[in-house]
Amino acid sequence: MNKITSKELRNTWIKFYESKGHVNIGAVSLIGDGTTGVMFNVAGMQPLMPYLLGQKHSMGTRLCNVQGCVRTIDIDSVGDESHCTFFEMMGNWSLGDYFKKEKTAWTFELLTQKFGLDANKICATVFAGDDSAPKDTETAEYLQELGIRPENIFFLGKEDNWWELAGTTGTPCGPDNEWFYPLKPACGAEHCDINCECNRFVEIGNDVYMQYKKTENGYTPLQNKNVDTGFGFERLLMFLNGLTDVYMTDVFADVIDFVQNTIGKRYGDDLETTKSIRIIADHMRTSLMLIGDQNGIVPSNVGAGYILRRLMRRAIRHAKKIGLGVDKLANICEIFIDNVYSEAYPNLVNKKEYIISQVNLEVDKFNKTIEVGTKEFEKLANGISRKIEFLTKQNPDYVATTQDKTISGKSAFRLYDTFGFPIEMTLEMAGEIGLSVDVEGFRVAFAEHQELARTTSAGAFKSGLKETGEMETKYHTATHLLNAALKLVIGGSSHQMGSNITSERLRFDFACDHKMTEEELSKTQEIVNDWIKAGLDVTCKEMTKNEAVEMGAEHQFLDRYPDVVTVYSIGDVSNEICTGPHVKNTSELGKFVIKKEEASSSGVRRIKAILE
Repeated sequence: MNKITSKELRNTWIKFYESKGHVNIGAVSLIGDGTTGVMFNVAGMQPLMPYLLGQKHSMGTRLCNVQGCVRTIDIDSVGDESHCTFFEMMGNWSLGDYFKKEKTAWTFELLTQKFGLDANKICATVFAGDDSAPKDTETAEYLQELGIRPENIFFLGKEDNWWELAGTTGTPCGPDNEWFYPLKPACGAEHCDINCECNRFVEIGNDVYMQYKKTENGYTPLQNKNVDTGFGFERLLMFLNGLTDVYMTDVFADVIDFVQNTIGKRYGDDLETTKSIRIIADHMRTSLMLIGDQNGIVPSNVGAGYILRRLMRRAIRHAKKIGLGVDKLANICEIFIDNVYSEAYPNLVNKKEYIISQVNLEVDKFNKTIEVGTKEFEKLANGISRKIEFLTKQNPDYVATTQDKTISGKSAFRLYDTFGFPIEMTLEMAGEIGLSVDVEGFRVAFAEHQELARTTSAGAFKSGLKETGEMETKYHTATHLLNAALKLVIGGSSHQMGSNITSERLRFDFACDHKMTEEELSKTQEIVNDWIKAGLDVTCKEMTKNEAVEMGAEHQFLDRYPDVVTVYSIGDVSNEICTGPHVKNTSELGKFVIKKEEASSSGVRRIKAILE
């Protein structure tokens, strides 16, 4: 293998596919704009969905780029050596142009001639076929013709070799061809191949052959056969440099040097410190990318801003845990901007001062939360100590039990719910003074809180409705369209802050930092009416909360939702966690007319509208 820097890898990918007639289309915003149905771009192909479904792309039929992505469903897994919330996908696409023969050849050429991999060691997996689609023998034959050994080609099922965007319909999908390479010698097992538990092989990339469209009832063939290639940038960089820890690549090297030199501990010396350093590095990288994005967001308690706040506060907690001054988090952002991403993301350089100011603002806010929460924790701890002291005076033979030295689940939940004090901090601080925490009791209290929020939202005032009649139902559906339209007109930073619906009008509050212009209001009204005229179906699905977040469903106060939620979708323009009710088709709504736009509070605007 040829060792390579992150900048070299980025340039090699683009130049290789440009030599094959592809156009570098650059990267789009990380923030979903309301047209793709997800909160963040979670895959390199996501912005290209309309073109993979048949729409003509202005730059042609052969495209390539390196696209930033954000996936938040595994936030709690970050801290190991491979998970990241922000990552980059190196992609190239054929929109009805070349197909399997050319693509297998080009990937093989890139891996062997540009990256120096041994063709005899390359392994590949292809789709084994099932009732919905046939076995992909065609790809397997092309791989053998290139020189990949037959014993290194494996047929696997849909869970391994089929790509589709979870939780969606009307999206392109199909069988894929994954490429693998050994990281170490065989372990000695009879079959030490890609399925061996020794994890000898690493997946280095994926070529998806988008031949089908996902529907409610299965799959239908696409008119154009497309290719979607996705190679994880950080993963491939790690692999090509002979590493097994993504945080050891040059992307993170300067940040890790800064942190370990500041705290006086070395990365890798102990697992807990190493885990915290990874979390800090990853979460701050993602945070600066989201704040500095072309449709940048700021921390808040709803939507994408809630995810950003969660990431930043987790980084702050781990900074305190390892003795890294929270003021140093801004320095970490500067290192990423100046040393790693200045060429690839010049927008970050232009917005550097703004990014740093927003980071410092959130750090200051959470510092106050921690200070207040710490005082409340100390009151709890002192109360327990006084109780034990009193019982000891009453009975010299008394020995404090584990229960006597335990913070109740309700008390721990009050710290979390009232003062924003993370349960992890309660556990850590309790352990330092010999106390324990009733974690199960905390979970029960948390679940009771969720159930209360669920039943309240499902009751008389659910979803901003005072009553549930025909007009209230129409107005409620219209708020979903208005929310989606505002994202297109104002940008991804717009999100719902509240609503109130009667039989005569809707009132909708949303995040916006300026008074909307007449042009913006007119455009918003026009978009909503276009969707009404389009006769979009309104559908409903139950799914887990994590699945809803991953597909980008709009929501408020995520921690208050039950584990299983209802997501209402309106065509392909809106997805929201909601309790309803809704019309069955937007054609039932009539004409949407905005009557007034005004300030609601700082950074929040209000629209009043009617249906005619």
